[in-house]
Amino acid sequence: MYRILTLNHIATKGLERFGREHYEVASEISHPDAILVRSFDMHTMEIPEGLKAVGRAGAGVNNIPVEALSERGIAVFNAPGANANAVKELVLAGMLLAARNICQAWAYTRELLGDDAELHRQVEAGKKRFAGFELTSRTLGVIGLGAIGVQVANAARGLGMEVVGYDPHMTVGRAWQLDAGVHQAASVDDLVARCDMISLHVPLNEHTRHLLDADRIRSLRPGSVLLNFARDGIVDAAAMVEALDAGHVHAYVCDFPSRQLQGHGRVIALPHLGASTVEAEENCAVMVADQLRDYLEHGNVRNAVNLPEVHLPRAGDARLAVINRNRPDMVGQISHVLGQNGINIVHMVNESRAGLAYSLIDTEGVIDEEAARGIAGIDGVLRMRVL
Repeated sequence: MYRILTLNHIATKGLERFGREHYEVASEISHPDAILVRSFDMHTMEIPEGLKAVGRAGAGVNNIPVEALSERGIAVFNAPGANANAVKELVLAGMLLAARNICQAWAYTRELLGDDAELHRQVEAGKKRFAGFELTSRTLGVIGLGAIGVQVANAARGLGMEVVGYDPHMTVGRAWQLDAGVHQAASVDDLVARCDMISLHVPLNEHTRHLLDADRIRSLRPGSVLLNFARDGIVDAAAMVEALDAGHVHAYVCDFPSRQLQGHGRVIALPHLGASTVEAEENCAVMVADQLRDYLEHGNVRNAVNLPEVHLPRAGDARLAVINRNRPDMVGQISHVLGQNGINIVHMVNESRAGLAYSLIDTEGVIDEEAARGIAGIDGVLRMRVL
């Protein structure tokens, strides 16, 4: 029986992936084997002893202490791409809202007074104030070509826009998915110089904090639109307000309201709606639930942010899963302990990622307590499980 602690509301469709005969799932549970989380800040909580995995029903893991969990051999999973369509659609909506001044025009008509004749007169007199531009006359820059960025770029191409993309870490798989008409930028600065609208799709880290800083914001094309549905902190908000006040930037559309931005006439700040669709929440919940199950039951790793991808079909009588520091001779020491205990290896895989390595080992015969203790006692082994 595996015990799953939920720290936020998780879509029922995802929770249903945990069969009742093998799983206990609750928002209050002691000694959990795994945690399911969305936005809860895990930096503030005491990590339970015996925890084996954390699953984030979404893409970002800023609310999870990944480094501290890695030191304890705890796998951290996310759901990349499960909410990509939802975010893509919101980005497109943001582009249209900004280009056609829809929010300002809607606010204007809500304040009109008088009968229908007077209303019509005021509409005709005021509509010129909200004249916008068409997307097909603009070039969109997409910074970050992961699951979301690729969909945004392709959708913009479908609308007839010119698109320039930049991502020095783009995967081959994403490259195959990208529309052939998307142009490549040599750098962020190169992209900024070539685009009228820019959409950000990068994680927040030491390299991307204030990626759009005061200097880059000043170098934006006059009348530009900046869209940030990635993470708060990627854009220097103070510099953005200054550029908006000066009339240099046409609009800033984001998912991260703040007192600094609130009420500004050229800011459209939404309340974290990026993945707030029924479909996205269900997709994320199902994806991460399936990954947790496969890891807990079989040791397979898919979409972990701190472990390598590992998938091994079952063979033999027992399976050993080992997370250890990425040091020389770790596999040799593990194999030696098994050999000393008369346990033959049928099949195994070992992969590493940064400072951690992960092994799945199928054996002939059971792995007894003595062998398990021997492997757990090897210097550098952080987590050992017999499955």
